[in-house]
Amino acid sequence: MEGKLGNPAPLGLMGFAMTTILLNIHNMGFYPLSSVVLSMGICYGGIAQVIAGLLSFKKGNTFAATAFTSYGFFWLSLVGIWMLPATGIENAQATPPDFLGWYLALWGLFTAFLWVGTFKNSKVQQFVFLSLTILFFLLATAIWTKDGNLHKIAGIVGVICGSSAFYLAIAELLEEVKGRRILPY
Repeated sequence: MEGKLGNPAPLGLMGFAMTTILLNIHNMGFYPLSSVVLSMGICYGGIAQVIAGLLSFKKGNTFAATAFTSYGFFWLSLVGIWMLPATGIENAQATPPDFLGWYLALWGLFTAFLWVGTFKNSKVQQFVFLSLTILFFLLATAIWTKDGNLHKIAGIVGVICGSSAFYLAIAELLEEVKGRRILPY
């Protein structure tokens, strides 16, 4: 007899939320990029979201499975973009800034389509995906235009986006634990 599979969304949302908040505190200029963001990107933003995505596939939730697995691999690939040049591997050279802008813009486009998929879901989930879409396009534009102020604005949007995902994770977790909705979402 197979046991009930819990809701993997709080894990995936929290992995996304905390990693996004930390990276965007860096984007606002408060701290340099460090092992804090890199480690979170590998472990919580990356691996934990991939696990949540795979569990979502098992539950039959294709949207959550696609979102969590994709963003988990986003974090792992972003850390790879930052770290691979230090390996000395010939083809692992630093990414030209304009090309990094295209990487972020493609993630923005992907996220915009996922946002459309949230229209029948909660308002908070819609906000998470809309703010993430805006974040990706702001970051891409900041890179393309070399606009430091726009990069800081993107950081603010990122902290807001991550905080909304944090809220949604807690709301869904508390609902499952208490058997009723505690926080509106």
